[in-house]
Amino acid sequence: MRRRTILGLLAATLLLPPTARAAGPDQGLAAGSVLRGGFVQERHLKGFNAPLRSDGHFVLVPGRGLIWHVEKPFAITTVITAAGLVQQVGGNETLRLAAARLPFLSHLYDMLGGALGGDWHALETDFIVERSGDAARWQARLTPRKADDTLAMPFAKIAATGGRFVETVEMTKPDGDADTLSFVDQVLNGTPLTAEEATALDSPGK
Repeated sequence: MRRRTILGLLAATLLLPPTARAAGPDQGLAAGSVLRGGFVQERHLKGFNAPLRSDGHFVLVPGRGLIWHVEKPFAITTVITAAGLVQQVGGNETLRLAAARLPFLSHLYDMLGGALGGDWHALETDFIVERSGDAARWQARLTPRKADDTLAMPFAKIAATGGRFVETVEMTKPDGDADTLSFVDQVLNGTPLTAEEATALDSPGK
């Protein structure tokens, strides 16, 4: 799989998980915290009258990784950690990328880690970040900086809004296609990891 395709997969599903903060002081989640929530993703494509919709849930453990599970229309689970990325479709593994074999994944994980931990400064290497509002209600616009083809971003701009957590993210591609993510029912430290979730987060390192 080409690197740009891989980057598109990561950016479309994981670029701004709902822990990033804006406008106010950077306040990332503490290590060991568990954030759970639901999401709805709508993909707006030229030639389609209605957006393509998918929904599911996520589990985020700062410093350990993210489980992104699409439930509808098909069951797809993506797990990303410092060790790499694993994806399963219908319970069968379809993609495994080790960070040790693809060094650019380490850079992506560092970038995603900034978003996961609420550290906007960590994103400024790859994006021009414009923020407004305050910690209670904020908006952010991210414009990818120019980069070589290895790390070129597949989006022309990214807009996010939220309060305590990110609530919406809109990612627009250069051709005008766009993805909109809406996050709901977010609970911090609601329940500890299940055995299945812990195993999933360990899987990229195996």
